[in-house]
Amino acid sequence: MVKLLAAVIAVVAVSAGSIAAVALWDVTNSVKPGVDLIPNSGAPPTLSAAEGEINVLVAASDSGGGDVATYGKRGEHLNDVTMLLHISANHQQATVISFPRDMIVPIASCPNGKGGNYPAQTNKINTALTYGGLPCIVKTVENLTGMTIPYAALTEFQGVVAMSNAVGGVTVCVATAIHDEKISFNLDAGQQTLVGEQAVQFLRVRYGLGDGSDLGRVSNQQLFLSALVRKIKTPETLGNPVKDYQLAKAVASNMTLSSSLTNINTLASMALAVKDIPFDKVVFVQYPNSYGSSSGQNGVLPITSAADVLFAALKAGQPVALTGATGVGTEAAPAAPAATSSASADPGATSSAAVQLPSTVHGQTAAQQTCTKGQRAG
Repeated sequence: MVKLLAAVIAVVAVSAGSIAAVALWDVTNSVKPGVDLIPNSGAPPTLSAAEGEINVLVAASDSGGGDVATYGKRGEHLNDVTMLLHISANHQQATVISFPRDMIVPIASCPNGKGGNYPAQTNKINTALTYGGLPCIVKTVENLTGMTIPYAALTEFQGVVAMSNAVGGVTVCVATAIHDEKISFNLDAGQQTLVGEQAVQFLRVRYGLGDGSDLGRVSNQQLFLSALVRKIKTPETLGNPVKDYQLAKAVASNMTLSSSLTNINTLASMALAVKDIPFDKVVFVQYPNSYGSSSGQNGVLPITSAADVLFAALKAGQPVALTGATGVGTEAAPAAPAATSSASADPGATSSAAVQLPSTVHGQTAAQQTCTKGQRAG
């Protein structure tokens, strides 16, 4: 998700650099053919730096991009990461909603590629990619949230490798050493800078952190994305024309975009909308859920009453404030000051007009310094 956020900011930076002509030509030619979303997903709004809300869905597949040697032979083609980026109409807040892969939801009826449709069904949300590709994920999330989503992107493991390499690594805090025997991943406690395959493994790790659940992995991913946002918005990254170019190229080369996103000018207009949002107004939340079963499947169930509060606020253009925990896979960093952004006059302040989300909505802001809670495999 933040990879796309990084790209739109980087595209603007690249266009202003000394390598602009060559860089933009190369980035534009790196964009893969677009995917048409299912009709009735809504026409893309006219965007500028001054008006219009933005909704972008980003999914990550577990297929490994065909890299069997590194990730092993993969089975089903699943969207094991599904996130929705919402930029408020006034461009003062960005909210990123993570949908747990095991959350049991109504899957939309989607075209099957043979002139018919897969039937609507109740299933885990990560099966939507199997039943109709990226457009089916978008339609399912639209139905679940009531949001219109005109933009979407799909990435795989190698996209994370390219992004982490482009920024020179992402530094994360590990409170307790991680030892995950399932994916042969070990990481010592302390401040760790993740590059390449190590960054991918950090985002994949499950059994070596928190309570060993996918919910712990979601909060761990939010920690990583928060750290990536802070890294991207430093002068060392966005002020470096080479890194600016590498960021944009990493996204263009490693993501399948909806047709509505393949125009480089669209990415640039999004960049103008998000580039000045302060860290404390970039909010990562997990769709509220509880353990349960439905249709004979065990997983997590949506807490719709809490979700209604979240999405009603976003639709009304109101800022949101977290009252719940960061999640089962992370904890607050000891005595860590909140990160600040030059765009925020008072980064520690919470707007009195912000909607206080129910405590069942877990997450963090990009300003919060958090640490991964690792565990030894047993």
